[in-house]
Amino acid sequence: MPNKKHTVNTKIPPTISMTIEPLTAKLSTMSINVQFFASLRESIGKQQTSIDYSDAIDVTTVWQQTTDNKIMPDNTLCAINMEYVKKDALVKDGDEVAFFPPVTGG
Repeated sequence: MPNKKHTVNTKIPPTISMTIEPLTAKLSTMSINVQFFASLRESIGKQQTSIDYSDAIDVTTVWQQTTDNKIMPDNTLCAINMEYVKKDALVKDGDEVAFFPPVTGG
């Protein structure tokens, strides 16, 4: 039996478009506004800032990204759009995240 050679057409038909877009073009960026109040503002050294993020992000990650990974004080109160939330609450595009020092008193 003779050995048959198979040929493969490696030319791309002109009707097929080979446009490749960078991956970053498909990712949307979220803009998040961040506020620090009272003693937190003093210890962090800023009252407000904003960050742009392209992945899902929670309140703790917002803290880490805006404070150069400083440890969040115990019992820090966190809010998204003026509503108190847990530290693992997810933040959405355009949200305002606020951090308040623990409330003390007697």
